Amino acid sequence: MKVEQIYTGCLAQGAYYIESNGEVAIIDPLREVQPYIKKANSNNAKIKYIFETHFHADFVSGHVTLAKETGAKIIYGPQANPSFDAYIAKDNESFTLGNVTIIALHTPGHTMESTTYLLKDEQGKDHAIFSGDTLFLGDVGRPDLAQKMGEITERDLAGFLYDSLREKIMPLADDVIVYPAHGAGSACGKNMMKETVDTLGNQKKMNYALRADMTKEEFIDEVIDGLLPPPQYFPLNVKMNKEGYEDVKKVLERGTRALSPAAFEAAANETGAIVLDVRHQDDFAKGHVPRSIFIGLNGSFAPWVGALIADVEQPILLVAPIGMEKEAVTRLSRVGFDGTLGYLDGGFDAWKNASMEYDTVSQVNADGLKKAIETERPPVFDVRKESEFLSEHIIDAVNTPLDYINDHLAKFPENKLFYLHCAGGYRSMIASSILKSRGIHNFIDVKGGFAAIKEAGVPVTEFVCPTTL
Repeated sequence: MKVEQIYTGCLAQGAYYIESNGEVAIIDPLREVQPYIKKANSNNAKIKYIFETHFHADFVSGHVTLAKETGAKIIYGPQANPSFDAYIAKDNESFTLGNVTIIALHTPGHTMESTTYLLKDEQGKDHAIFSGDTLFLGDVGRPDLAQKMGEITERDLAGFLYDSLREKIMPLADDVIVYPAHGAGSACGKNMMKETVDTLGNQKKMNYALRADMTKEEFIDEVIDGLLPPPQYFPLNVKMNKEGYEDVKKVLERGTRALSPAAFEAAANETGAIVLDVRHQDDFAKGHVPRSIFIGLNGSFAPWVGALIADVEQPILLVAPIGMEKEAVTRLSRVGFDGTLGYLDGGFDAWKNASMEYDTVSQVNADGLKKAIETERPPVFDVRKESEFLSEHIIDAVNTPLDYINDHLAKFPENKLFYLHCAGGYRSMIASSILKSRGIHNFIDVKGGFAAIKEAGVPVTEFVCPTTL
């Protein structure tokens, strides 16, 4: 028996390859399926099953394409109703894979069709669970994504999740391995660990949601507390996963068309496409196509695209590092953004060499910000998450989280110079590009973000937990 986790860091997503005696099961595959097919072929094995833990909201699964190319059967748990051919498993139904067995455990709560797959080894011993978004490491799946079902509420779903965990998962042995669908950085949970594999026994000890003495009401309150609104693209990804989608090969063929600077500009004007610049933030600052949006491939690229662009049907034109154009189109397709129309041939240098108009972002290092604060006391805007801001921030800074920056545009001064920062420089450059696209140019971005700001000795205020007398 072979079990391999295939983890994609930029999505914080785990897919799984299970092989036994020449037969393979893939759990929650990514949209580009060739790596799974290649791995099975190299082992002289055949992909037999594609197990889906639920209808994913944060990425487009490769189940439809993988089934088409291999003949493997797509398996969902109870209450799933996809538009394509799939087998809907019964609760506790067994599937033979070579010399091992996979059992579908219906674990509703994150969604109603959510299913955990229990892997039994050659001796019939419980070996691992593939928990999808039901159980994460350090957390559980958020119960607010599938509440648009008649009278069902997030509290109802949280209650179902409580029962699923205690009736189906917690009775399993402590040495059972937990393989979740996501890790730290995913918007599908709140407190996920940076680790991607653990034992169930350890999770029973340290995961707040698995406390043995926890009542259902306590669980519900704690699970829904602090949930932020889900990204707008989530329902669109669910729709694609449930109804099917265009072959990713066609998406890549369309998206990797090389366009000269003149053709690129014409396409932007004619289609209303967003110009998406995926280079490093330092390169974007030095020069970029006017009104383009920066979201660099070096950061949490796909989630930020989904959070800030939202409409998966939005046409996109790419400015990418030379040789990274296909990678950018691939990552966009993973979250359902199939509308890439092409890329700037020769990159930004070609645009600049063609004497096309370009823009820059004014920047200063942390020492420069410190000097400005000491002499001028300019407005400072912090685009980190509210939780980061509350932990510690520059005295008198204003929190305008990047996720909701369009809701904060009225807070930025119209004529007065202000400063912008995040934790390390990536998010503030995204914010800078959005502000510039909205016609706001009277700001300076702080290089290095809050980490450099603290090191430079800029006065900050820290959250102090009040004492109870």
